[in-house]
Amino acid sequence: MIASTLRENRTIRILVVDDNPSVRRYLRGALEQHDNWRVCDEARNGRDAVDRYRAIKPDVIVLDFQMPVMNGLDAARIITQLSPEIPILIVTLYLSRQLSEEARKVGARGACVKADISSVVDAVGALLREETYFHN
Repeated sequence: MIASTLRENRTIRILVVDDNPSVRRYLRGALEQHDNWRVCDEARNGRDAVDRYRAIKPDVIVLDFQMPVMNGLDAARIITQLSPEIPILIVTLYLSRQLSEEARKVGARGACVKADISSVVDAVGALLREETYFHN
């Protein structure tokens, strides 16, 4: 589905989830540098992410790991139960092999360090090509 979306050259809708508004702006700015990528909505915690996903059905989710109310792994688990095909990228300040494995187990298709913005952009591109991206 996503690969055909890329061929159609339509706008890719991205949900960005992070508890820090500055990080959300940073991610939005970097992702929207790509011609047909747009951040369609933002959420500040995992529970908000699940609610926003249900309401807007984005094409891809960039989801912080550590947040209040509900963390990114728990949110990813719920969202992938609702829609197993949704590409989810877990972003974090510190990525370990263990966190990457946990992200895989809950259905995320990628994980990377959010401070390395080129990795985030590369990872979103990989997920949209129906690939995985686990950067340790």
